[in-house]
Amino acid sequence: MSSTEPRRTALDALHRALGATMTDFAGWDMPLRYGSERDEHNAVRTRAGLFDLSHMGEIAVTGPQAAALLDHALVGNIGSVKPGRARYTMICREDGGILDDLIVYRLGDTEYLVVANASNAQVVLDALRERAAGFDAEVRDDRDAYALLAVQGPESPAILKSLTDADLDGLKYYAGLPGTVAGVPALIARTGYTGEDGFELFVKPEHAVELWQALTKAGEGAGLVPCGLSCRDTLRLEAGMPLYGNELSTSLTPFDAGLGRVVKFEKEGDFVGRAALAEAAERAASEPPRVLVGLVAEGRRIPRSGYAVVAGGEVIGEVTSGAPSPTLGKPIAMAYVDAAHAAPGTAGVGVDIRGSHEPYEVVALPFYKRQK
Repeated sequence: MSSTEPRRTALDALHRALGATMTDFAGWDMPLRYGSERDEHNAVRTRAGLFDLSHMGEIAVTGPQAAALLDHALVGNIGSVKPGRARYTMICREDGGILDDLIVYRLGDTEYLVVANASNAQVVLDALRERAAGFDAEVRDDRDAYALLAVQGPESPAILKSLTDADLDGLKYYAGLPGTVAGVPALIARTGYTGEDGFELFVKPEHAVELWQALTKAGEGAGLVPCGLSCRDTLRLEAGMPLYGNELSTSLTPFDAGLGRVVKFEKEGDFVGRAALAEAAERAASEPPRVLVGLVAEGRRIPRSGYAVVAGGEVIGEVTSGAPSPTLGKPIAMAYVDAAHAAPGTAGVGVDIRGSHEPYEVVALPFYKRQK
């Protein structure tokens, strides 16, 4: 196999048998859609969808100083995370630029699971190994140890309950617990990326197919459908959730991205990027950077990443993500715009779509919030 061949998940043959349209995503061959991405999107919003997320990068950090290492390497206060809970955080460069956004699960007193984006998994692994120097902790590449399935949507708790006796009602948002699902040992997490309730199931790759089939069968009566990466993108966009490479990059600090809250200066000890991030925090307080806002189209033309946002003939920002919104029935976008044009309802804002300035309404994020 040549090094340019995309990696395949344990569910690859199953996706192909289901007729999925496959695409190369961050070096993995992944299902883009099985049928209509609009139908898959709507299934997650109203019923349930089943995703293969085995391309995500799992890194185990273990040992007596695992927490201290993570507190040094990441911007969050990881030592304060209780066993069984998870934390959204970031890993930054010395200059404060975002290398990746992460979810860190504390599985035990000295055991953590760091989940990185597929496109950055190697970068994060290398950075953690480098930053581990001097700490009594081990950083282990666990990407081949896991397959990751996600069940998302309002019917997902009922579907999963029919296959496990784990305490799903007691499982809070941003928590994880070990359990058995359809006879398969799993780490059951609740940290979805769709704006809906749902669960992520970390299992051994050899159990992925039987678990997918059990979930499919359990979800038949509830309208569960297999879902690809395409609807995952429109779901997260409606929910106002950032995507690395679009809303987040090494050229932005968490403060530039409006996510300064993830940086915990109050934690003990130094951490990588602290000085630069302290400066970025001061800058953001005195002269607000561009603000991440929502844009809703008045017409039908779709904004794409990189398109200029304009007002009064001037460029005031840039689209980071754009797509038709199945829930709103209109094209939507996230964009970084100058603070002067960031207030919801700001008049005269448009997107330059191939030379034509299409009118857009500025709205607060997220576009969609589920009813609790």
